[in-house]
Amino acid sequence: MNIFQLSFRNIISRPLSTTLSLVLLSLGVGIISLLLQVSHHIQEQMENNVRGIDMVTGAKGSPLQLILSAVYHIDNPTGNISLQEAEQLKQNPLIESGIPLSYGDSYEGYRIVGTNHDYPNLYEATVTNGRLWEKSFEVTIGGTVAKNLNMKIGDTFSGMHGFAEGGDVHGDHEYNVVGILGYTNSVIDQLILTATESVWDVHNHEGHGNDEQVAHDDHDEDHEHDDHEHDHEGEHEHVGHEHHDDHEGEHDHDEEAKEITAMLVKFRNPMGLIQLPRMVNENTNMQAAVPSYEIYRLFGLMGVGIDTLTSIAFIIMIVSGLSVFISLYNALKDRQYEMALMRNYGASRWQLVWLVLQESLLLTLTGYLFGVIFSRIGLWLVSELMEANYHYEFSNWNWLAAEGWLLITALAIGLVSSLIPAIHVFRINISKTLANV
Repeated sequence: MNIFQLSFRNIISRPLSTTLSLVLLSLGVGIISLLLQVSHHIQEQMENNVRGIDMVTGAKGSPLQLILSAVYHIDNPTGNISLQEAEQLKQNPLIESGIPLSYGDSYEGYRIVGTNHDYPNLYEATVTNGRLWEKSFEVTIGGTVAKNLNMKIGDTFSGMHGFAEGGDVHGDHEYNVVGILGYTNSVIDQLILTATESVWDVHNHEGHGNDEQVAHDDHDEDHEHDDHEHDHEGEHEHVGHEHHDDHEGEHDHDEEAKEITAMLVKFRNPMGLIQLPRMVNENTNMQAAVPSYEIYRLFGLMGVGIDTLTSIAFIIMIVSGLSVFISLYNALKDRQYEMALMRNYGASRWQLVWLVLQESLLLTLTGYLFGVIFSRIGLWLVSELMEANYHYEFSNWNWLAAEGWLLITALAIGLVSSLIPAIHVFRINISKTLANV
């Protein structure tokens, strides 16, 4: 029987202490590995979604809420802003581009976003089937939407007001699927994209209908007035001029009344970051939020909880190391006669030391493997939860470099735990041990 087989048999001969050591070590490694994986995936998603966006403008309110709603689409919007005011801001020389977003409706939990073609281009999204929308009530859907809702080109559906189930369904307006985007591993995978006019048509239909009716009534009154005053040519021309001006003013009013939910802004140079956010917040009815700053603040808030859980997990790992030490030390006391016999039959000191070290390393490595399995199961559960609540999914469950350092840390704890028993074995007195039996 070789040293490895003997180490394995020694481990399984102590089921209770071995199980306790494995449970503690697996729990510590699993928690740390899970935190590493979740943090990595969240950070990856946030970085993918914020690329190319230097500033977000929206209604006054919480800057973080504005970022979460306009960039990540996981919160309610802060309100609407004037399209005219947003377009005026877009003309600023420090701004390279501005992408309008209008949202507030959803379908089966997936958000309907009115925008232009610059939005999918921002995330380098390509159409894998069909085409991008061209007119009102045409939609191009993200890859995740198409997969989870089993949607295809030519399907039609009606949006629902709000993002939660139970909202009013806009049954009079049906969207037509004309394209499906490929996966980008960004927020656009979970969105239904359409023209901004679609959102306006859905929400302003009744208002526009009333305006048209009022305009029609005014036209009838003017027409009757013209018939009554038909023999006064100059006065007739004056009334016609006023009638034309009224419609121009009405058209201008409609343009001014148009609103969007937010605008994604990209600066031409770093001076925009220094000047524009403060200018927008102080001199306009809009709010400016900088994604990089808000996400840094969000990670700072999350980091407290993550650091606390990581510290607890490391404490559990240290306790597991103490458990391994106690297990090895007690086993060594019970096997002193066996060790002495092995030395008497030709085993060297270093072979006995290696026997103890192997027991510790086997326990540690097994606990680490169980911990990684535990973390992957936990990551799958978190991914399912994120998918159900926010339609985000964690993909590419790759091995992280930090998990390699976690393995080295676990092995170091195992070696330190076996250090005292190994020294005791190295210094064992053969004759005294055999004589005391």
